[in-house]
Order: sequence, then C-alpha cells, then structure tokens
Amino acid sequence: MSDQEVVVNKNKAHRKDKPWDTDDIDQWKIDPFKAEDNKAGAFTEESSFATLFPKYREKYLREVWSAVTRALDNHGIACTLDLVHGSMAVRTTRKTYDPYIVLKARDLIKLLARGVAINQAVKILDDETACDIIKIGNLVRNKERFVKRRQRIIGPDGSTLKAIELLTQCYVLVQGNTVSVMGPYKSLKEVRRIVLDCMKNIHPIYRIKELMIRRELAKDPKLANESWDRFLPQFRKRHLKTSEKTSKKNELLAAKTEARAAAGLPTQASSSKPAKKVYTPFPPAQQPRKVDLQLESGEYFLKNSEKEAKEAERRKKKQEETTEQKRAQRAEAFVAPAETAAPSVQEKRKRKAAAEEDAPTEGESKKKKKKKEKSA
Repeated sequence: MSDQEVVVNKNKAHRKDKPWDTDDIDQWKIDPFKAEDNKAGAFTEESSFATLFPKYREKYLREVWSAVTRALDNHGIACTLDLVHGSMAVRTTRKTYDPYIVLKARDLIKLLARGVAINQAVKILDDETACDIIKIGNLVRNKERFVKRRQRIIGPDGSTLKAIELLTQCYVLVQGNTVSVMGPYKSLKEVRRIVLDCMKNIHPIYRIKELMIRRELAKDPKLANESWDRFLPQFRKRHLKTSEKTSKKNELLAAKTEARAAAGLPTQASSSKPAKKVYTPFPPAQQPRKVDLQLESGEYFLKNSEKEAKEAERRKKKQEETTEQKRAQRAEAFVAPAETAAPSVQEKRKRKAAAEEDAPTEGESKKKKKKKEKSA
C-alpha cells in the first residue's frame, strides 16, 4: 500500500470518528422546502395578495386560469379571478406548508397582469427563480423619446433583447410602461442596470460588451482573485480642453469665412472685438426711486381720486394716439399711386430740337480730332 493510500484511509477514519466535520457539505446548496420541513403545522392566520390587470388581458386570463389554479394547488394556494373588478387574488389555505410560497404566488399574478405567458410565469414558483418589474414610464417626459429608448432595449428584430437574455440567463419582456424580468437574483441586478441606463440615453451595447468580457474572464482561473478593471472598457464622455475648444471654434469661423467669400458676401473679421470701456473706480450714480420721481413731479401729494383721473387721462391720450396711427395705416391702402403720363407730340419735338442744338456739327468734330493729334 502506498503512502498516499494510507493518508486517504486515515482521513476517512478521522471523519468516522468526528461526524461533525462539514468539509464535504456544500454550504451554498439550497434544498427544496418540503411538507415535512414545516414542523409547526398549518398557519394560524391567512395571508392574501391581489393585483389589477388591464382589460386586454381578460380573454387570455380566462383561457389559462385553470392552468394557474392547478399550478398553485400543488403548493396549497387558492386563487380567484374577479372579472367584474378586473383583479386577481391569491391566499393561503390549511394545506399551505411553505411560508414563502404566497409571495411567489403574488409575483405570479403580477407577471400574468404584465403580459407574461403562463408557461413562463409558472417558473417563478421555483426557489432559484426571482422576478423584477422595472417601471420605466416616468423616467422620460417626452413621449417620442420614450418610445425610441424603449425600442432601443428590444433592438432591430429583437437582437439586443436576445443578447441580454443569453448573457444574463433571464427572461425579459418589454410591455407598455414596464419591463418584466425573470431569472437569478444576480442577473436581475444586471438587467435593471441595463434598462435604467438605456432610459438615461446610454446604449445597451456598452453593458452587453462589458458582460461578454466578464464571462470570458470568468473562465480563466488565474484571474479569480484579481481585479478586472484593467480589462473592462471605460465608456465615458471625453471632455475637451480649453485649447481644443478654441481650435475647434477657430476652424468653424474659418470655414464660415471661406463660405461667405465664395458666395460673394462681405466677410466679418473674426478678430474684431468691441472696444473696451474705460475703467473707473467710482460706481455709477444711483438711479432715482419711483417715490423721488413722484415728489419731483408733485404727483406724490395728489389724492387718490386725482391720481386715478390723471392715469385715466394718460391712458385715453395713449389710446387716441394708437387709434390715429391705425387709422392712418388703413388709409394708406386707399391712396392712389402717382402716375406718370406719356409725353405729348409737342413735348417730343421740343426734346428732339434741344438735343440737336446741343450736339456738335461734323466740321467742329473734325477740328477737335486734329487738335488732339497735334498735341499728342
């Protein structure tokens, strides 16, 4: 027998001698809760939950309510469907043995009300599955912007939603003003983060890329005890420096100047700045108050009736001026434009005779040309 076999046999004997040794027990395993585990027996008080559902879900719920009843009967939960008030309710009975199953049943009717199918919603009764209903209706005020960002969660042909489901091992349903999620607790946090960031105008592809990198890093046992920050992408908005902002502004001004020059418009000098004011250490003179102005004009000492009469007279005068201006504007439309009459035959003859007198004769024009040639 080898030394290694001897050590193994000694360990086995040690465990038989000490049954309290828990090295082989999986501390993280969750055992299912059975009826034998409830030592106290039936519950002394009844617990119940109810939720409303929209009108368009009424037909579907009537069709699948028998399946809901069968699923809850296995756990000793009674359920009722009220079509008059549009509500669903669940409650514990004498057969209920699991104290937490009534909360699972509450989640079940919530998911059914939010549009989840019965075959998917029944999975919430398992201990390893949880749900989260994310409200997104009040995160964006603009309706069009809200619809665009909600569609961004789904993606083209549902590709973004499928990627989120594959990476987080969750079921995600976008319906109305809510997003219903089913899956493990850790994955629910990731999906909530993706959805809320998407409604804050951060595209889901950034979080999806980060999840893909994390999944690949988890396969390497060497990186189990190391920080993954150096591998994860940092998606942050880059703030420009002052010099970069100035250069960008100068480029825009240069492009604008070239465009104006090409169009034949006068260019504006970018360096022209308004003249600086002369600095004076003394503050400006204080402006008079309204009471001071009234004291100067004597209005302050008038009675209330006199003040009202003066104000009414001022208003009437202003109204008359406005009325006169509008009357003049309306009268302009009826003023005939100035017409230029065609010249008569006599006027034409006079103009022609005056033009002939002013024009030089042929002999005079030849003399002027010879003088110019000699001087040259």
